[in-house]
Amino acid sequence: MADPSAGATRRGETIAGFEWADADLTEAVFVDCVIEDLQLGAVVLEGARFQRCRLTRCRFARADLRETVFEDCILTDPTVHAGATFAFCRMDLSRFVRCDLSFARFDRCELHGVTLEDCNLRGAKFERSDFTRSLGRLRTKPAATFRRCNFHLAELSEASLAGCDLAGSRFHEADLSGADLEGADLRDADLFGVIVTDARMAGSDLRGAEVSGVDLLTLATRAGLKVTLDQQYPLLTALGIDVHVE
Repeated sequence: MADPSAGATRRGETIAGFEWADADLTEAVFVDCVIEDLQLGAVVLEGARFQRCRLTRCRFARADLRETVFEDCILTDPTVHAGATFAFCRMDLSRFVRCDLSFARFDRCELHGVTLEDCNLRGAKFERSDFTRSLGRLRTKPAATFRRCNFHLAELSEASLAGCDLAGSRFHEADLSGADLEGADLRDADLFGVIVTDARMAGSDLRGAEVSGVDLLTLATRAGLKVTLDQQYPLLTALGIDVHVE
């Protein structure tokens, strides 16, 4: 079989021995493929699509993944608790749908407009990744959508997610210290045991969220925080206030 190329479709193959570095795979399609132990340096995968693929122990470095779509893919090796690595990648408007990204690392990636839906990101790390975009000397507002994702034990410290859609996601025991979540949609999210020290949450919508253990006093900002009457009890209890229902 010929090596993968721009616009080509590969189905049900184990792809090995192909030199991915600097390859142009724009709008390539991979369906039911197995890709293992590869260094994908400076590869161009803009607009590419991966469906039901397994990418094990793969590292994307300085890759162009703008508008790339991953659907029903596995990007982790559960036997060694290691996930895919994305380092210095351009990932604007990329989409991950129903993917297993456990223990993945997003290291200084450009993630403006990224969408993650129904994905498992247990233990994932977002290190100095940017959810904004440069327009000359100006930067846009952050843009990201995390819907119904599992961020259990994930690290999102100092992430800039102001105004982003994080509704229905589970941040159980995740590290959100120093994160900017002002105006973010966190409705129906699970924030049990989450670390929010110095996080900015002014104007965030927490209605319907699990907020047990969230200490409002550790937040950097909280004015205009939206909660329901039912949520006031666990929030006040976390402050050491003994709430009595008359």
